[in-house]
Amino acid sequence: AALERQIRPIYDALDTGSNKSAIVSCNKLLKKQPNNDLLKALKALALVRSQKVEESLMLCDEVLAHRPMDDATLSAMSHVLRGLGRHTDVVKMFEEAFKAQPFNEEYGAQTFFANARIGNWKAAQLVATKMHKQFQEDRYIYWYVIAVMLQANDPATPENMKGLLHKLAHSKLMTSPTPAYVMPDRLYLHLTVLRELGMFDDAQKVLDHETGRNMYNASLVVDELRRELWRLSGRWTQERELAEHRITEKKDRNWLEFLSVLDATFSSVTSSSPVDEDSRAECLERITQARELFNRVAEEDGVKDRSGLLALIELEKRSRHHDFCQDSSELLSLMQKYWHQFGEKMCFFEDIQPYLDLDSDTLSKWTTFLDSVQPSYDTEPNLRRTINWYKTRRYTIPEAQITAELESERASEYTKAYLTGLPLGKSLPETELQPADDLALLAAHAFISSWTAGGGEAQLYNAAVVLEYGLGRSKQSYHMRLLLIQIYRLLGAPSLALEHYRLLHVKQVQNDTLSHLVLARASTFSLAATGDLTYPSECLESSHIYMSNSHETSDFIVRAFTQEKYSQVRFIPDLIALEERLDNSLQRDLVKLEHVRMRITHEPVNSELIDMELIELKFNFDRYHYDNRDIKVFSNYQPRGQKSTFEQTLLFKNLPGSGWLFAFLKIYIRALQHASDVDETVEAKLLIGDRPKQSHEPEIQRPLKERLAHRKQEELDQLTPSELAFYDFATVLGEWLEPHHDHIRPPPSAVLAEASKQTEAKTGRPLQGIDISADLPTNGHAKKDEEAPPVKDAPASIAGFFDDMLARFKQLVEGGALPPELLHVAALTQEALILFTIETLRFKPASIVKIHKLGALVASCKTIRTKAADVLKEMSAELTKISEKEGTQERRKAFVELCKPVQATGQIDHDFVLDVAKRVTDSRKKVLEGVAKGILKVTSVHA
Repeated sequence: AALERQIRPIYDALDTGSNKSAIVSCNKLLKKQPNNDLLKALKALALVRSQKVEESLMLCDEVLAHRPMDDATLSAMSHVLRGLGRHTDVVKMFEEAFKAQPFNEEYGAQTFFANARIGNWKAAQLVATKMHKQFQEDRYIYWYVIAVMLQANDPATPENMKGLLHKLAHSKLMTSPTPAYVMPDRLYLHLTVLRELGMFDDAQKVLDHETGRNMYNASLVVDELRRELWRLSGRWTQERELAEHRITEKKDRNWLEFLSVLDATFSSVTSSSPVDEDSRAECLERITQARELFNRVAEEDGVKDRSGLLALIELEKRSRHHDFCQDSSELLSLMQKYWHQFGEKMCFFEDIQPYLDLDSDTLSKWTTFLDSVQPSYDTEPNLRRTINWYKTRRYTIPEAQITAELESERASEYTKAYLTGLPLGKSLPETELQPADDLALLAAHAFISSWTAGGGEAQLYNAAVVLEYGLGRSKQSYHMRLLLIQIYRLLGAPSLALEHYRLLHVKQVQNDTLSHLVLARASTFSLAATGDLTYPSECLESSHIYMSNSHETSDFIVRAFTQEKYSQVRFIPDLIALEERLDNSLQRDLVKLEHVRMRITHEPVNSELIDMELIELKFNFDRYHYDNRDIKVFSNYQPRGQKSTFEQTLLFKNLPGSGWLFAFLKIYIRALQHASDVDETVEAKLLIGDRPKQSHEPEIQRPLKERLAHRKQEELDQLTPSELAFYDFATVLGEWLEPHHDHIRPPPSAVLAEASKQTEAKTGRPLQGIDISADLPTNGHAKKDEEAPPVKDAPASIAGFFDDMLARFKQLVEGGALPPELLHVAALTQEALILFTIETLRFKPASIVKIHKLGALVASCKTIRTKAADVLKEMSAELTKISEKEGTQERRKAFVELCKPVQATGQIDHDFVLDVAKRVTDSRKKVLEGVAKGILKVTSVHA
């Protein structure tokens, strides 16, 4: 009791984040009780949270050596070990505790959860078996089953094992004394097992039970699984009858029920091939029945619900597809009816869009029908109808009519329509969206289309002005802001893009799905070399989700097991899939690489930076990546057959993907590997925490050196011409210097000995498990027995790269290219100089040069540095000149002049356009000037 009172302030300090206070309190009590494992564990936790990893490791190992058995110490140690990434040690710790106290149910559960956190489902299955045997609780049967099912879902599980695992799960379920249908979650799991085994008759018996029927009628997820089971087993008649009953008797207007009727109607011609006449006759009869049903629903609902009429349109489309169409005008008639009844619904265009890919004759009639409609702005419903009219009409514009001039005219027409409809929302509060917003978006999309067709950057200016004006009236317009971010990046105004991105108030997982908007190729706009860490900070900010994911998602999984939520949106498998997708996110590693590219412009390139980044980038290189980026969030009102607005506004017409990532990973891993003394042996000894899961692709099994040297077309296709030139430069540079790196690099024993000495200096104890030999050289520069590789002349393409980039830069300047194009070339040229520094860092010490006779090599390097410096200084001077022009009154005046199309009505006045012009030109000036200064700073450090 006395100890509890003394420890309470430590817990309070940890809860409030007062880690320093917690450490002080622990030290006081440890003087009196030096062998108290709980105090050591709490101190280790405070040290981990204070980023004092080396000190916490020592305490952590001491506590683990004593094999803790009390709840408090185990709980504290689990937090410590998870903070250090040592999840495997958490498993071992609880396994030992459960083994020592086999009747402690809590320790058994914690052992299961520890395995669940790291996806070790085979071990979790064994623990669940032991717990069921020991404690005889039904829930442990279901823990066992889901562990087995997740083991079967693991990509590492061989195909021939998956069926066996599903059978094991089924056998275990059969041992349960209570039927699965007593709880929806258990029923869901049971049906999932039966589905995997193809035991559809058994599943039907469960569903036919009165309780089973009640379950699928009450639970959406169980009903979804029931629907899937009936479809897989060919129970189309039952599916149709149930859906019809729900639609007619229950008045259910869930679109899934209508789809069930439609799918069942055409099942006789879609489920078999070839299709015989009997199947077609049956399908024709079903079509007649479905048409009667949907007509009744449409007449009964009128304008209250659109499901019946939309189902009729879908029925007609499918009938055409399967050659059952008897009246070619029926689809057009139904679409016209849909326009008359629901044309004022906001969702009209999205509803009708899938049916607008019509043959030329029907399309001509549809267009004629639309052209007969007169737009009206007198009421909000009429305004919505007008917006739908413009959207639908635009979607069907023929390709021949998509020119820069015509699109600019349409954009002006949409702008005028927007300004005409705007007064309808003047009384709305600031937090509401204006009813006319989509017309502003249409105008912006048309201006962008005009720019894409060769209309010049003036079209982008007009698009930006319309959207800024729209945002002034609808501050919460997500779509306008998203589009402005893209436009400002194209115009070379990154600070404005970032400002709008931050106003989106991106939270949680959106950092993974949306951060590509501002962080794709962010190093192009980075001013980190001048000390402005805006973009590096944004990279770190967006990466917090990945850290919290590792902790929070595993906690949710544990909670789901505790509460037996096996079906809650397929809760546990979905959570595990989410964790997997975030842990192996493509965007995560793209952002990491961009951060490295910016970091090396700002921080000194030394062994600590090189070793740390090398290890992390190698982990990323071994991952299988999931692309979670959301591009569908962008509205798209471009004519059919055209690229989407998102694609049209991509910086450099290219979104970095896995190919781009792997190309740059190869560049940096190879260069950092050359510069580092940390090889596989050293890395294995010094690594703290568990290694991330590797991809199971066969490619990963190849030697790292081979993988780094192998180029894939997919990678090259995602690079811009300048990035490809940089890749070639890095490859040739690495091949030239690699023999010298391999010869000079000290042996692993010497590297480990040095690391042990440094750790001892910090913590007072050397690294465990490392033997320091007395005969090792004290400075690591031992002369090797084998002969040094001959020094070869530098390949001409290394210095030639800088000449080529300068020529490309001048060509862009003369051609009046947008600022991002210039910055892209300049940033890559600067990056090449820094990469050259990384590759040649090993040859900097005079002692190395003398021992290994590298005088000629160093002289060649000096010549290349001089060439790089001259080129970069010239680029910097040109960027400075351009930045000075951007800040002038003449530049703003020209911007305003080019925005006459949006000023035609006078509502968007000169002062507003001038304000936008000032912000755009100021942002351009800042980035051009900043990059120019940064280049000079980098040159002074590295050349």
